[in-house]
Amino acid sequence: MKALRNILDKVHPIFAKGGPLEMAYPMYEALDTFLYTPGEVAKGSTHIRDAIDLKRMMITVVMALVPVTLFGMWNVGYLANTAMEQSAAVGVSVAQDWHYTVHDAMGFGHDPTNHVDNFVLGAIHFLPVYIVCMFVGGHIELIFSVLRGHEINEGFLVTGLLFPLTLPPSIPLWQVAIGISFGVIVAKEVFGGTGRNFLNVALASRAFLYFSYAGQISGERVWTAVDGFSGATALGKLAQAPAGTNAVDSLASIGYTMGPAAGEQANWTGSITWMDAFLGNIQGCFGETSALLCLVGAVILIASGVGSWKIMAAVVGGVVATSWLMMGVNSGTNAMFSIPPQWHLVIGGLAFGLVFMATDPVSASMTNTGKWVYGALIGFMTVLIRVVNPAYPEGIMLAILFGNVFAPLIDYFVVQLNVRRRMARYATT
Repeated sequence: MKALRNILDKVHPIFAKGGPLEMAYPMYEALDTFLYTPGEVAKGSTHIRDAIDLKRMMITVVMALVPVTLFGMWNVGYLANTAMEQSAAVGVSVAQDWHYTVHDAMGFGHDPTNHVDNFVLGAIHFLPVYIVCMFVGGHIELIFSVLRGHEINEGFLVTGLLFPLTLPPSIPLWQVAIGISFGVIVAKEVFGGTGRNFLNVALASRAFLYFSYAGQISGERVWTAVDGFSGATALGKLAQAPAGTNAVDSLASIGYTMGPAAGEQANWTGSITWMDAFLGNIQGCFGETSALLCLVGAVILIASGVGSWKIMAAVVGGVVATSWLMMGVNSGTNAMFSIPPQWHLVIGGLAFGLVFMATDPVSASMTNTGKWVYGALIGFMTVLIRVVNPAYPEGIMLAILFGNVFAPLIDYFVVQLNVRRRMARYATT
């Protein structure tokens, strides 16, 4: 590593101000500070010294995302292999795209009991999405850094992983490129870059895709990476429950279909238990299905001081209180009112959103009191959207974006309240 340090120091004048490659300094700086602690540090007794800088903070978040990422790849392969096994059992042939060509060329079969097989197949689906996201978004970050003459913003290390984890495995790669471009440019760079974006960039990217290309990011045909597969997610099935029934009971029988035509289809029935939803071996986006591993990520973020436990706890409290309220006012006209709190917490992307996105230090509330209000607002809005509008059963995305918009206002009122309290405390007559 000393030799690499010497090489970087030797070429530094080439990229420094006045050097022949001055415009490319952000690329040099990004590599240098990623590998080593920045050489320019604050000095003097007026500064607080810390062992962590922005890059290390972002890397901590990435490390917290590793468990859900690895499980997500396994789960995508497991669901695909299970679907193909069910189809083969009744003699239905399935059209295979290039993912399966690569998978089969590596010598793997389609055995859902083979964990390595499942993981490799899922990785073949996930890695291209991740690479496209990092390549397109990273180059946009680079262009803006060069134009503005500052270092590459480290925030994209997290955004570049968060965004792919919120997508279904069948998402077209060109849509990944468009989505991340919108998020980085419109939700971030036009406001000044990292630290100035008032919206979570990954969620803004996903929202753009949801409202622009809903057919490729919602419905019953996008969650299992096999052509011709159709089956509802847990939230989708709950939203279809007949009025006057207990919505959770509908999860005991979920129909799945594979095949191009009625006479050539494989049909089977499955079920989803609370433990299935908690562990995550169900349909969903790449990284959002396992509440258990989101909990592991929460422990990492809280222990490292990067993620706010106040926001996480407030979101959970908002979800629990609102779902109990909805159950209490259930009129029987909408089965979604009957969903209990423990189910809301493990289905959809709520666990993923409250751990990794609601706690975004840039777009969330900054004040301690504001964090409680901000988190409770997100929990309330999530359940409200899920229950009152069954046409859009997943509410966490819009709830967090809604909270992002109101976070500055929440902090403003908290600060003003504290000012008034201090003025009253120290007022003289």
